[in-house]
Formats: sequence, C-alpha cells, structure tokens
Amino acid sequence: MSEQQILLTFGGIGGAALACQWLAWRLKLPAILFLLLSGILAGPILGWLDPQAMFGPLLMPLVSLAVALILFEGSLTLHLSQWREIGTVVRRMVTLGALSTWLIITLATHWLLDFDWMLATLFGTLTLVTGPTVIVPMLRVVRPKSAIANILRWEGIVIDPIGALLAVVVYSFIIASAAGNGLSQSLMTFAGVILCGSAFGAAGGWILGQVIREQWLPEYLHNLASLAAVLGIFIAANQVMHESGLLAVTIMGMWLANMKGVDVRQILHFKENLSVLLISGLFILLAARLDLHALIGLGPAVLALLLVIQLIARPLNVALSTWGSQLNWRERALLSWIAPRGIVAAAVSAIFAIRLHEAGHQGALLLVPLTFAVIIGTVVLQSATARPLARLLKVAEPAPSGFLIVGANPPARVIAKALQQLDCRVLLTDSSWENIRAARMEGLPTYFGNPASQHADAHLDLVGLGHLLGLSPSGELNTLACARFRHDFGHARLFVLASGLEARRSDKHRASDEHRGHVLGTQLLTYVQLANQLHQGAELYSTHLTDTFGWEDYQALHGERATLLFARDASGWVHVFGPDSVLKPGAGWTVVALIQPATNDSEAG
Repeated sequence: MSEQQILLTFGGIGGAALACQWLAWRLKLPAILFLLLSGILAGPILGWLDPQAMFGPLLMPLVSLAVALILFEGSLTLHLSQWREIGTVVRRMVTLGALSTWLIITLATHWLLDFDWMLATLFGTLTLVTGPTVIVPMLRVVRPKSAIANILRWEGIVIDPIGALLAVVVYSFIIASAAGNGLSQSLMTFAGVILCGSAFGAAGGWILGQVIREQWLPEYLHNLASLAAVLGIFIAANQVMHESGLLAVTIMGMWLANMKGVDVRQILHFKENLSVLLISGLFILLAARLDLHALIGLGPAVLALLLVIQLIARPLNVALSTWGSQLNWRERALLSWIAPRGIVAAAVSAIFAIRLHEAGHQGALLLVPLTFAVIIGTVVLQSATARPLARLLKVAEPAPSGFLIVGANPPARVIAKALQQLDCRVLLTDSSWENIRAARMEGLPTYFGNPASQHADAHLDLVGLGHLLGLSPSGELNTLACARFRHDFGHARLFVLASGLEARRSDKHRASDEHRGHVLGTQLLTYVQLANQLHQGAELYSTHLTDTFGWEDYQALHGERATLLFARDASGWVHVFGPDSVLKPGAGWTVVALIQPATNDSEAG
C-alpha cells in the first residue's frame, strides 16, 4: 500500500470507530456490535480494508501489545476486597458457575464442531467472559430490578480478568504440550510459563507500585511509566519464557490494584481511555480479517452451539449460583438469559488463533470466526429480547423515578433521606471519602468517585434512576454532571441548587441554562443558604394531603416559611418543584418542603 492509502485507511478507521462509539451511545447498545459490523463491511464484504497488507509483519505484534494493555486495564479492576462485597451469588457465578459454563461449552464445541479437546477447552475459556462494556449498555436499556442489575454488573467486572487469566493458562498448556516430548515435559514447560508469568507480573506490579507510592516520579509521568512498565514486562516475560507475557501483565494489574497505599485511579482512567481507543481500532481491524467463508463453512453447528450456550450453559450457571438465594424464579429466568460476550473473547481469540496455527494446531484459525459468531449472536439476540422478556417476567423497573444525587454532604444526605421516605431510589456520588463514609453510615447507597468519569460510565448503576440533583457545593461539578447525564435523563429532569456566583457572572463566564439544568425549590437556595438554614433549625417535612387538609390549607399553614422541593402524586410519581412551578397537589399527594422554624411573632399570631 502507498503512503497515501495508508493515511486514508487510518483516517477511515478513526472515523468509523468514532461513528460506532457515538451510535452505541445514542442507541444505548454495546459498541462492540457496531465495531464488528463496520469491520466486516469494510473488510471481507467491500474489500476496502486489508489489515495484513497495511501492517504486514507488524500486525500481530501490535495486536499482542494491544491485548496486553486491555488485559492489564481489566485486571486493575479486580480488588480482593470485592469478594466480600459482591455477595454469594456473584462469587458462585465467577467460580462454580464459570466452571460449569466452561465444561458445557467445551463439550458442545468438541461434539458439534469436531474440535479437538485442547482447542475446545480453549474456546470454552474464551467465551466465559461478559464484561462491563457489553453489560452496562444493555442494563440501561433493559432496566431490570436492582438486585438483577447489580449481579450482572458485578459479574461482568469480575469475570473479565478471571476469564482472561484462564484463557492464558489453557493456551500456555497447549503450547507447552506441543513443544514438549511427552506429558512430563509438557507439564514442566507449562509450569515454567505459570512461574515466569507470575514472577514477572508480581515483580512488575510491586516495582511500579513502589514508584507510585514513594513518588519517585512526578504525577504527570505515572501514566507513561505504567504504559512503559506493561509493555516492558510483557516483552521481558516472553523473552524468558515464550507466551508468558499475557499472564504476566494480568497478574501485574491485579497486584497493583491490591497494593496498599497505591492510588491507581489516575492510571485506571488513563488505561480506560486508552482501551477505548485500542478496542475501537482493534475490533475493526480484527473483523476486517474475518474469513466469512470459514464462518459459513461451519454450518448449522454454529447455531446449535449458540443454543447450547444460551439455553443450557447459562441457565445451569445461574441455577448453581442462585441455589438457596432470595431470588425468585422470575429474577433467575432473566439472569439466565443475559450474558453477552464481548471484548476479551474477540481480542484474545484473534492472537491465540494465529499463534496456534503457526504452532501446527489444525483448525485453530476457526477460533476467530466461531468466537465472533458467539459475540454477534449473543449481543444481537439479547439486546433485542431482554427488555420485552424483563417486562413479561415483571422484573423490569417501571419508568425510572429515582434520583442520582451529586454530593454526599450533610444537606444532600438530608434530602436523600426525605426522598427515600417517598419510596424513591437514591444514589449519592462524591469524591470525598468522608462524605461517602458518613452517607454509608446512615444507610444511603453511594458511588465513590466523579459521576462524569470514565469509571462511572462503566460502573455507575443507573437502574431505577430518572432524575439528577446537583447538590454539590461546586457549581462547576453540578453543571458538568448535568451535561454528562442530559442524554440519560433528559433536560427536564436535571435540577441543581441556585448559584450566587453564577448570577454575578457575565454571560460569557456563566454556564448556559441548557447545560446547568433547572433550579431546585420554589425559593432560590444556594448550597450555603441550604446548609445554614438546616443548621439553624429548618427541617424537611413530608405532608400527606387529604380531602380535609388540601393544598390551600397547606399553603395557609406554612406560607413563606416553606420552600417546596418535591411532591409525590397519587400514582407514586415524584415531581420536583422549581421557582416557576405550576404544580397544584391534590388529595393523595405527599409534599416535601424545607420549613423554617416558627418565629416568636408568628407563634403569637
């Protein structure tokens, strides 16, 4: 290819990746689906993209490095403390349930597609993982009950690095068996890969952790240091023991994530952004290399395998994992249906297939089209059917009426408790650990972090939430949150406290109303005013209106002492008051207002 053609191709890949990610965001579907379809369209169908001609011998080394970075980023999210938090069901799903899924897929692949046992076993590990990049967009569309959503979200987070680690271990054993002169030699080679990968990974994680913890490098170099360390450990481990690099970077990420005194949030955010870039380009390139003739040649057996995965492997996993739990049969049925395959499966299968083929394993190249068939099949089928199924089973949340609250400060906690009394789901977000800890001590659900971060995009549970309340003392953070969640909730459901600073700014320094959201309360309240009033004795009162005590009676009783905030109508929907609200609550409504303490004059009157 000429230099001009290569530049045009790079530009086309970048444009297609951006278009796919944007389309996935707009439609709330996994981006992987659009990335794969665009790659297939540009490659085997139209012939516009030929990765092998474009990169030549550099293609697979670049894919290997990209996979290493993706696995490192995934393993950074696996904290050992999660085992205490995720609950018994999720622990079973990523252990006992994962083993049962692995066994069922292995047997089905061997019998239906005539794969040898080693390749079938490897394929079973490749198709274990779901991952947050495919689960989270689907949950936002399906909106199942919070118990189901939390299980699926945590399963996707935890199974990603575990599945990748299993795949690397099985792949290492296959390579060791091919290189050895008998079982004993194969086992020794296999043990060498495990020991080498573990040693390099642990050493790399510890050294990088020490560099970060002791501040031996300035903070702005931490991301560059982590990138260089991942690539260095991957290459060094492979030089000492062939094919131990992927295991090394996976363990390196796990070690770093669980090292005390090491803050990996900045590295994780950088790696998440880098992973989006790598995944987008990588999937288009890998899909462009897909052999459609090989996929078609697999025949009806592929559909049979999909049915086994969907109707046998997943239900068995859920049945074993939920035995004795509080989940009812409807919730278990939906859990049994949702398990789309994603990024790790496609990325790791591409590189393993090439290397196994070069090592002389017949049929290894079929791993790629078969994995892609499972990814496309599960994503398309479940995206189209999960929401109707959730409604049929009556485990879907009603129209989201809960509140995502930006800030876990004392005033935000008071308002969150009042909303909970209206049977509203609330979720408080804050980057202050003191505020988060206090909220948790009061029994309020929280997210520790910036709600507009890349991490929040993958981990923030929006199920049941339909409004945003910007209650942070930082007006800029409230505005940023409104801009971030406008597409999720709609501009009409974004509310913030009034800002005295914003009112004093000129137009060119003040955020527009479109980005700020609506002002909360019938009387203008800044954060400082709200905090002061609560400190001076004002309280949030919930009042139920009846035929004998109606709206006019309520206004006459409280008058200007009441700043109206919320009202729940007779059907259970919660409305938010603003300065220009025209709401007129009636009998059966419940009104929540901030009411000033009565003065001596009013008491005397």
